[in-house]
Amino acid sequence: MSVVPVLRRVGLFLGLPVVLVLTWWFASADSVQFYQPPLSKILAVFPSTWTWQRFDHDVVPSLTRLAIGYTIALGLGISLGALIGSYRSLRALLEPVLEFLRAIPPPVLVPIFLLIAGIENTSKILVIASGCVWPVLLNTVEGVRAVDEVLGDTCRSYRIGGTRRLFTFVLRSASPQIMAGARQALSLGLILMVISELKAAHDGIGFAITEFKDGFQIPEMYSGVLVLGAIGVTLALLFWLVERRVLGWYRGARAAERSAP
Repeated sequence: MSVVPVLRRVGLFLGLPVVLVLTWWFASADSVQFYQPPLSKILAVFPSTWTWQRFDHDVVPSLTRLAIGYTIALGLGISLGALIGSYRSLRALLEPVLEFLRAIPPPVLVPIFLLIAGIENTSKILVIASGCVWPVLLNTVEGVRAVDEVLGDTCRSYRIGGTRRLFTFVLRSASPQIMAGARQALSLGLILMVISELKAAHDGIGFAITEFKDGFQIPEMYSGVLVLGAIGVTLALLFWLVERRVLGWYRGARAAERSAP
């Protein structure tokens, strides 16, 4: 009996993607347009295009930059968010500056980072980190502001302060919103990863897609887009597993509240 819910979840997860792929397959089957090749042709060039050498040259560097930039954004966003959210006066002082910086689209910063850090990995990591930090920072600030005041008074009564209070009470209470910001940042980081590689790059998935486009290798170009989609789905699944583990206590508390009479 326990297998039925699992199969239902798998069906819901894969149902729409399967329908979309089948629709694309049959809708494009008779296509003879150069810029709109059939899906069968795109899949046919996939094995010869995305070999291990190609993965090593383009996919691995992209994922490495994404991991480093995303980690930097998490560290800065959570630490600064906890600090700003804990002090009302500091929040009021920094709010105009934060609103100004947040309004700047990260792709606009690509030329600036290229001038400052060059065309190597550093500029691309900065682009990713500069965009990913905002969802984490702002969600952390709001999460810290919304901590239970009664629990805060309890911590003070028991003289729980410093780093112990920060990690066992403040960040734990704010973790649902922090994870929501981290999920948004991951999606944004994947986009910025590609944008940072479209210009002044010599490797990466964005570079490969641009190279295919410039060489009029249209099926190969579309195959690169499919690789990006597969990476996005994989990262989302991994994040979901991490989120379930980190927020296990929160899900349990919510379930207990719903089942309470």
